This record gives sequence, structure tokens and C-alpha cells, in this order.
Amino acid sequence: MENSYKCFKNKDCQYYPCHDIKEINCMFCFCPLYRLKCKGNYALIGHNVKDCSNCNLPHTEEGYDYIIKMLKERPW
Repeated sequence: MENSYKCFKNKDCQYYPCHDIKEINCMFCFCPLYRLKCKGNYALIGHNVKDCSNCNLPHTEEGYDYIIKMLKERPW
């Protein structure tokens, strides 16, 4: 990974590795986009509960840039 501030691995975590991907990024262990509509692989349960268990987006190198971009564009 070219920018170390974008990625770290928490190998001491009791859940590590939580996803079956080769290079896992633990920076966003809990995705800050949970309440937003995003391009992650999620399913809706009911009308407003997001099931993100099949999403690897926060744990990838590209995920960091996407999450930061989404947070910057969000009109808080």
C-alpha cells in the first residue's frame, strides 16, 4: 500500500481476519457510511436496516479514498 495513513492491520483483534480477502484494511472496522447510500455490497432488511456483512469496501485500499470522498461531500 503506497500511503500508510490509509491502511493498517490489527492482527491482535479477536476477529482478525473478519473477511476473506487477501489484503485487509482495518482502518474502517465499522464503516462510517452505514447511514448513507453507498456503492458497497449491502442489503436492506425492512425499510431502513442495512446488512453490510457481504461488503468488503471499507477493508480495501480503494475503500479509504471512497469513504473519505463520501464524507467530504456529505452535507452535515
